[in-house]
Amino acid sequence: MLVLALTCPATLPSRDKHELTFSTGDQLKADLETAPCDNRERLAAAKKLFERMGASESDISIDHYRFVENLSLRKQGDGPDTIILGAHYDKVPKGCGAVDNWSGVVTVAHVYKTLHDSQLNKTLLFVMFGKEEEGLRGSKAMVKSMSEDQMSQVCAMINVDSLGMGAPQVAENLANKKLLWRVKGLAKALNFPFGEAPVPGDSDSSSFLAKKIPAVTIHGLTNDFRKVLHTDNDRAAAANAESLYLNYRLIVELITSLDATDCAVWRESPSAP
Repeated sequence: MLVLALTCPATLPSRDKHELTFSTGDQLKADLETAPCDNRERLAAAKKLFERMGASESDISIDHYRFVENLSLRKQGDGPDTIILGAHYDKVPKGCGAVDNWSGVVTVAHVYKTLHDSQLNKTLLFVMFGKEEEGLRGSKAMVKSMSEDQMSQVCAMINVDSLGMGAPQVAENLANKKLLWRVKGLAKALNFPFGEAPVPGDSDSSSFLAKKIPAVTIHGLTNDFRKVLHTDNDRAAAANAESLYLNYRLIVELITSLDATDCAVWRESPSAP
């Protein structure tokens, strides 16, 4: 069982003393329990979830590419520098795709709610990718559509994939090393459990890493994840509120940290921390 650390509420950088209001683990789990088991319903359900988190219908864009649709919302910052926070909304045929990856959709939506009224230096782009399970098609389509100038403005891409089973972890093989070290340092500062290890396969961060955009995949899986992912066992009962909360809190901390850091830091060649 995970044990929640007692931590002080996070605040944004000194120019904005807005104290953040966090969702609870129970709220995250309740939204996870609404995971549609039919792929055809998931994009519309994601849109409704973001609307419930405070987004107006006009804030939400359905981006149409060839054979795939992504959902996106932009929270404009003081300049063009951008942090992308993404998760895929699709699922494999088996199960309800609660852990993989409605957990990511729910977490990103609650991060949106938490930061919605905050003043930020950098623009936040929230993206729900389609057809990740069919070869990262949504994230690849997005990257392919971006101009060189647009790609140069992306400071970091944070990918959220499969939370709810265990402590926050970074997939080593799907991450920029400097971002991995930043996530690890934040987890230590929060006194949160944390892990890092390679995982089999790809996730949407790979589409950005292939274009030399700093990216990281955060997950919350345990060693027995194969008993759940891509099986009939992938339902809300497989996830726990503590894991969802810890990952969500860590992602909020990561965004506020990146918002206060020069984007050039992440593009520099990594050296040991």
